[in-house]
Amino acid sequence: MLSLELKEQQQCLIGNPIDDCWRCDSNWARNRQKLADCGIGFGQDAMGGKGGQIYIVTDSSDRDPANPVPGTLRHAVIQTEPLWIIFSADMTIKLKCELIVNSFKTIDGRGFNVHVTGGGCITLQYVSNIIIHNIHVHHCKPAGNTNVASSPTHVGWRGKSDGDGISLFGARKIWIDHCSLSYCADGLIDAIMGSTGITISNSYFAHHDEVMLLGHDDKYLPDSGMQVTIAFNHFGEALVQRMPRCRRGYIHVVNNDFTQWEMYAIGGSANPTINSQGNRYTAPQDQNAKEVKIVNFCKVRVTKRVDTNEGDWSDWNWRTDGDIMVNGAFFVPSGAGMSTQYARASSTEPKSVALIDRLTNNAGVFGDPGDPPQVMDWFGCVGKRVNVGSTFDFQK
Repeated sequence: MLSLELKEQQQCLIGNPIDDCWRCDSNWARNRQKLADCGIGFGQDAMGGKGGQIYIVTDSSDRDPANPVPGTLRHAVIQTEPLWIIFSADMTIKLKCELIVNSFKTIDGRGFNVHVTGGGCITLQYVSNIIIHNIHVHHCKPAGNTNVASSPTHVGWRGKSDGDGISLFGARKIWIDHCSLSYCADGLIDAIMGSTGITISNSYFAHHDEVMLLGHDDKYLPDSGMQVTIAFNHFGEALVQRMPRCRRGYIHVVNNDFTQWEMYAIGGSANPTINSQGNRYTAPQDQNAKEVKIVNFCKVRVTKRVDTNEGDWSDWNWRTDGDIMVNGAFFVPSGAGMSTQYARASSTEPKSVALIDRLTNNAGVFGDPGDPPQVMDWFGCVGKRVNVGSTFDFQK
């Protein structure tokens, strides 16, 4: 006979391979670093701060970006050693300028309601092995022209940022999971300048124009090898375009729920390979967004080849495989239909689109509206005293 605990775990499983990997363990808070083993897609090798110490953020301030105070998020992310960064309480961190994150860091907001907003916001520049999990990122605005610490021993001048939510410049092995992003001055997530090995999963996007940019410039050849997985996300209320907008590279869009957009969902230029599998595309009700009217039935496009003539894009490899189109949505495929042509744009086995509600039901930060599993205590290690802004060995 199955134990009660095993039965509860089986009932918890929803078919989302990331969440099923860790969330059904009632003791997850004692083993937070297991999350690093749960990644999928092109960013699955992102280890974040696995094997490093736990750093507890206890101070939401950002008073001096050039000399961050111990206990702040900025002080945590600039350290050179691997760190698993967690939070002591609900907090809103209002950045003065870009938060420059060093390699081998996990920002883990599970258990609390953590918001990052203000100037910048999060910059991953020529770094690797970053996990950002369960964080609200919103109302980011341009900031800079000031000195900012990027390590404990280096402070440098930073020009004015664009106001992206999360910016990747030449970054590799990056995993963004269960984040909620909205209301930023530029993009919510931009990955440029040869960034690759990226997974963006289980996140919720809303209230924004240019949602996600993948690729720096049509003429920037290093982006040709870019590989990005976009999986189990919910593209929700009041979005306009770029979910994503791709330049070059290989993009796997798998098991996402697109519920509203105004101009288009997926766009591209410079011959990106786009592999769309198991997604639900629900066109908006707004008749102004409808592109084609046939008798009394309106249709709205999912795809757009940006600033490109049809004769130039007809051989680009864009396919729809197992997707469902709702409310007049239509996807214009091009190029090869054979699966062999999409090997470099295939990163995880797609689930049936019939499961899309279950797969994306918890997209975004836990608690919006679903709750994370009960936290055993605020740092996941009962009975240990931890000094403000300190670290401790997770394994001990």
